[in-house]
Amino acid sequence: MEYRRMGKTGLQLSALSFGSWVTFARQTDDNTNERLMAQAYEAGVNFFDNAEVYSAGLSEEMMGRVLRKLNWDRSSYVLSSKAFFGWKGLDKKPNQHGLSRKHLMEACHEALERLQVEYLDLYYCHRPDPNVPIEEVVRTMNTLIQQGKIFYWGTSEWSASEIMEAHMHAKEMGLEGPSVEQPEYNLFNRRKIEVDYAPIFKNIGMGTTIWSPLASGLLTGKYNDGIPEGSRMSLEGYEWLRDKAVVNDKLNRVKALGDFANELGVSLPTLCIAWCISNPNVTTAILGATKESQLTENLKALEVLPLITAEVKEKIDEIMGTKPVVIQN
Repeated sequence: MEYRRMGKTGLQLSALSFGSWVTFARQTDDNTNERLMAQAYEAGVNFFDNAEVYSAGLSEEMMGRVLRKLNWDRSSYVLSSKAFFGWKGLDKKPNQHGLSRKHLMEACHEALERLQVEYLDLYYCHRPDPNVPIEEVVRTMNTLIQQGKIFYWGTSEWSASEIMEAHMHAKEMGLEGPSVEQPEYNLFNRRKIEVDYAPIFKNIGMGTTIWSPLASGLLTGKYNDGIPEGSRMSLEGYEWLRDKAVVNDKLNRVKALGDFANELGVSLPTLCIAWCISNPNVTTAILGATKESQLTENLKALEVLPLITAEVKEKIDEIMGTKPVVIQN
C-alpha cells in the first residue's frame, strides 16, 4: 500500500480507501461487512469513510459494530463522517439538516455514538449550505476540534470559491480552515480537480478523498450490454444514476477504453482507478465493494499505477475526450 500526506497536514492516508455509501446499503449482513473491512485493512487500507445520510444512519451503526468487533488499535486507522443532509429522511424537521452550528454539533455527537468511537479523524460538510454563513461553519468546526471530537475538517462538493472563503474567514479569526475536500473524480468528471481547485492546491494546499472513481460502476464495463440485475443502477432509489450515466456515447467510450486496457494486460476498473490516483493532487480514492473478489480486483490498481505513463494518459485522453479545456486569459 502507498500512503500519502493529506494536503499540507501531517495525516497520512492510504492511496486506496474503503467507503460505505453503496457498499453497506446493499450489504446489510455484518459478517460480510466485517470480511470486507478486514480484507481492506489487511491490504493496508487505513481510511474508512461514512456519513450521517448513508442508509439513514444505519451505515454508521453497521460500521461501528464491525469496528468494535474487529477491535483494531484506534490509532491505526482513520475514520470519517459527514453532515448536511441529516439522517431522518423526509421526516426531518428544521435544524435536523444543513450546516448550522446546532446541526453540526448534534450530528457529530450522533455519529460518534453510532460509530462507537470517541473521535472522528475527519469530519466533512457534506455540501455547502447557502443559508448558513461560512464564518459560522468555520467557527463550529473549530469548536469540535477544540473539544477533541474531530481532528481535521473538510468539505465535500464545495466550489473553489466557497473553499477559499472558508480559508479567508479562518485566517481572519486565527482558526483552522478546511484541509481536505471530497469531490467526485473520474474519467467522466474531471474539471473540479484538474482546473477549479488548481489555485487551492498551489497556494494553500488541500488533500482530496475522491469518491466514485469508477463513475458509479459505469467505468467497470458492466453496463456495456445493459443494466445487470442486482447492480447499483438496478437498485430502487438509484434511478438518477441511470438517467445521468447510461447513454450510448459514454458506453462507446467505455468499450474503447476497455479494449485499450486489454492491450495493456490489465482490467478496465484497475486502469481507471490507477488513472485517478496517478493525479498528484489525489490523496486517496474511495472504493466501494459488496464482494471480496471485487475488492481484491480493485486493490490491484496499485499494481497498475506504474503503467500510467504520460503516453498512456494521452491515449486515455484521446479515447475518452473528457480532458477539460482550460482557457488562458
